[in-house]
Parts: sequence; C-alpha cells; structure tokens
Amino acid sequence: MPAAALSPIENYRSVLTTKYADFDGRARRAEYWWFTLVNFGVIIGALVVTVILRAIAAPLGAIAALAYVAVWLGTLVPGIAAAIRRLHDTGKSGWFMLIALIPFFGSIILLVFLFTDGSRESNAYGPSPKYG
Repeated sequence: MPAAALSPIENYRSVLTTKYADFDGRARRAEYWWFTLVNFGVIIGALVVTVILRAIAAPLGAIAALAYVAVWLGTLVPGIAAAIRRLHDTGKSGWFMLIALIPFFGSIILLVFLFTDGSRESNAYGPSPKYG
C-alpha cells in the first residue's frame, strides 16, 4: 500500500529541516522533484529581489546579494543529499552524481536516473519509502 504523499511545501520543509544533510536512505521521486521545483522558485525569487534592489539602491542590492548567496549555499547540501537519496531509491550509489561531470550526456543520464521509479522492494539503502 503506497505511503501518503506530502504537499510540495511539506516536502521542501522536510528536506530542509529533518533531512538537511541526510545522505542515507531513499527518497521518493515526489520528495526530490517537489524539493527541486520549490527550491528553484525560491532561488529565482531571491535573484529577482536582488536585481530589483540593486537597481533601486546599490547598498540594498549588496545586502540582497549576500542574502541570495546565503539562500543558495543554504540549500546546496540538502539538494545534493536529496539527489543522493533519490539515486539510492533506484538502487544506485550516490557516486553516480559524478556522472554529470561528463559533458552533455552525463547530465542526461543523471536525469534519467532521477526520473526513474524506485524499486518496490527493499534494497541496500533501505525499504521503499513509497511502498513501505
């Protein structure tokens, strides 16, 4: 029986708080992709605010730029952790993240891995978070 799904904001909050630097276990596609989508929106929003404040007043823009960098750095570790847990769900090691370093094709292969449904049964990284 599938586990209950969280809302996009609940996924985002969960990855940023309880799973901030948790590289163990598995992550459902919904957890990873909702986190990624909401995080993209937060980063773009922070960038837009930075550009607007920089256009209005340079000192405000400098402060906003520091806040933007803090937001970006603050979500870097949980983003990597969520991607590694997502790879674990498909039965792959987190080291497969490095495949993205191969120009062009590496990123496509990594995206395929991240979009692939996880295994229904337990694997080396734990029980399925979706099918429990």
